[in-house]
Amino acid sequence: MNANQIVNMVVRMVMRKLIGRGVNAGMDRAFGKGKSPEEMTPEERRRAKTAKRQTRQAGKAMRAARRIGRF
Repeated sequence: MNANQIVNMVVRMVMRKLIGRGVNAGMDRAFGKGKSPEEMTPEERRRAKTAKRQTRQAGKAMRAARRIGRF
């Protein structure tokens, strides 16, 4: 690898992180971050916790599927 390839690789990695943060920030801004836990009823808090857990599990499943798909 020459220096130009290494620089390009580093720049791509940094840009990917920055663009991902920007997209996430835009989505939060467009759809709102939701209520704070103090403002929620116990039922809403339970649903939010369940949704967060399911989102985390879906992300893990996607990563596992990508890993499996490589073979």
